[in-house]
Amino acid sequence: MTQLDVRPAAEDTARDVTDVRGKGLGKGSVGLVGSAVIGISTVAPVYCLTSTLGSTAGEVGVQMPAVFLAGFLPMLLVAFAYRELNKAVPDCGTSFTWTVKAFGPRIGWMCGWGLVIATIIVLSNLAGVATSYFWLLAGEITGSPSIAALDDNKIVHIATCLTLVAVATAISYRGMTATKGVQYALVGLQLLVLAVFVAMALQKASAGSFDTGLDFSWQWMNPFAVESMAAFTAGLSLSIFMYWGWDACLATNEETTGSAKTPGRASLIAMVVLVGSYLATGIAAQMAVGSGDKGLGLANPDTSDNVFAALAGPVMGPALGVLLFVAVLASAAASLQTTFIPVARTVLAMSTYEALPPAYAKVHPKFKTPGRATVMAGVATGAFYTVMTLVSENVLTDTIFALGLMICFYYSLTAFACAWYFRAELRRSARDLFFKGVFPLLGGILLAAVFLKTLVDMWDPAYGSGSTVLGVGSVFVIGVGLLVLGLGVMLVTERRSPAFFRGEVLTKSTPALVVED
Repeated sequence: MTQLDVRPAAEDTARDVTDVRGKGLGKGSVGLVGSAVIGISTVAPVYCLTSTLGSTAGEVGVQMPAVFLAGFLPMLLVAFAYRELNKAVPDCGTSFTWTVKAFGPRIGWMCGWGLVIATIIVLSNLAGVATSYFWLLAGEITGSPSIAALDDNKIVHIATCLTLVAVATAISYRGMTATKGVQYALVGLQLLVLAVFVAMALQKASAGSFDTGLDFSWQWMNPFAVESMAAFTAGLSLSIFMYWGWDACLATNEETTGSAKTPGRASLIAMVVLVGSYLATGIAAQMAVGSGDKGLGLANPDTSDNVFAALAGPVMGPALGVLLFVAVLASAAASLQTTFIPVARTVLAMSTYEALPPAYAKVHPKFKTPGRATVMAGVATGAFYTVMTLVSENVLTDTIFALGLMICFYYSLTAFACAWYFRAELRRSARDLFFKGVFPLLGGILLAAVFLKTLVDMWDPAYGSGSTVLGVGSVFVIGVGLLVLGLGVMLVTERRSPAFFRGEVLTKSTPALVVED
């Protein structure tokens, strides 16, 4: 293996990163804008809004914008951790590599497992959503309810889903250049349609077009006005999910120009664009139709799981309303394609450092991508979705609910890894104290608290679809079961790759303090 050339900035500590290995990825394939676009695309803002806007309003009412800001806070704090760790160790393994170097091979391996499993779950969900909107859009365009109804046919639905997964896998397989070109178009379309929706919703609100509309109030931005802690926590969990995926731009750090700094900057740009989009859309929608559970109100249980499907026609009209369906499909399709990036590169890194079988460490000689890891992710996604759909739609739904547990698990570990890895530097300056210590630690604590609260809530059979296993909520069984499965796989892997687990491949290291002249 070749060694990755890591040169810290003049003001940074000289670090022992000689064990960080190059992977053979295509260097310089992505710039700052392209990296930020990948981060935004993976989050899928239009899809997240249509699927959670109503649910969040149902939990916290008019305080929805405040909860969007509250969910943004821990993600921003964790983004600082990712930025600082990336400066020191720009490795495509991101959370896996960094937690190994901070806490050792076993915690690092489980962190990588959490990322991979969370991504596979998301990929399957995105594929299903893209499939549903494909047939819904086809029905809208043709004016044929029978075509839209094809999505209810399991054979047709699964076949379409597998086709979309195959196309997304092929695009990711061909490298970052192909990925970047597709994403510029899809992300641009999403943001443009959102801007049109916001403008038209504000126009409807100004004209008082809907009886349920509300006048804007700054009180909407006050998180302390939420009626109960339970409601706030539920809304916060939904909000955190809405920001998940921005770290995809960090997974391309070995393929980005200025790998030490550009991905971190791109992640912050992506976060700002996302929170701005969420706030603008949430406020505009709330002003236009309100957050109640009647009529077009966002919390109406009949439409809350797919808000844009209900608001497209009334807010934008029949002609432009179709654009909103296109935007949701584009959002899900774009995210389906870019979400392959972090899982494939994490598997590549784990294999490179002997934490997974060596076959996944191969990079395509022409496209400079982790080809085998990408195909593996595609096959796993297709197989997972097919089996879960055939077995029970409730199981698939509950698996998606368990996703929040995985997200908080590996994000919080990464945040704690930052504070621990840089612990010897925290007294060097106020900047180091806050950006390498205080902010990441606070973000990790907040996400760990959500993790524990979610764990408790999952025990209740009413959580998710209401299914149970021996009297315990099936979401709890699935979420904890996936983590336990990871422990089992790790033990098997340890027997086959003892060097990694002895700490001989990727070593724990603590930076020494800089000696000022």
